[in-house]
Amino acid sequence: MENNSNDIYSNEDYNKFKEKKSVGNEVLEWLESIAISIFIVILVFTFVFRIVIVEGSSMFPTLEDGQRLVIAHLFYTPDQGDIVVVNSTGLNKTIIKRVIATEGQTVDIDFDKHTVTVDGKVLDEPYIYEPTARNDGGNTYPLVVPKDTIFVMGDNRNNSTDSRNLLVGCIPLDDVLGKAVFRIYPFDRFGRVK
Repeated sequence: MENNSNDIYSNEDYNKFKEKKSVGNEVLEWLESIAISIFIVILVFTFVFRIVIVEGSSMFPTLEDGQRLVIAHLFYTPDQGDIVVVNSTGLNKTIIKRVIATEGQTVDIDFDKHTVTVDGKVLDEPYIYEPTARNDGGNTYPLVVPKDTIFVMGDNRNNSTDSRNLLVGCIPLDDVLGKAVFRIYPFDRFGRVK
């Protein structure tokens, strides 16, 4: 076989060079994929989902102190029955409560009969810890929920500072941070929030 003087690399040297280049490209591709994945996760948790920690027992037995929840907030509008995270300006903190009524709905609470009525219909509330007996004296019932607000209550009705209290009152929609959709901790309760 004739040796060509123009060949700088032997076939063996060329294959080693190609192999090194291939490993380098693969590492760069992996780094690029990881960087893109991290960027996407940051975008999703900034604009679509957030993680919050439950503080206190006002939502017991549905939620417990220390649980971690994922909340959805992009294009979210509260519906009756949703569990929401809101900024309470009166309490100067973030709270987690259940939406009992939305704007225009009429809420009536009978503290003697322990019933909550919305638009004339007594709510079936299997999620509450005990019957509603506590009246914070903040409202006169029946109450029509004002425009662009929601009326919220904790599931642990007699241990919850919520819309019944004037410090909380009806929550402006602008103060709603999102809906609790998923429990990520503790792991034995991992799953959708109902």
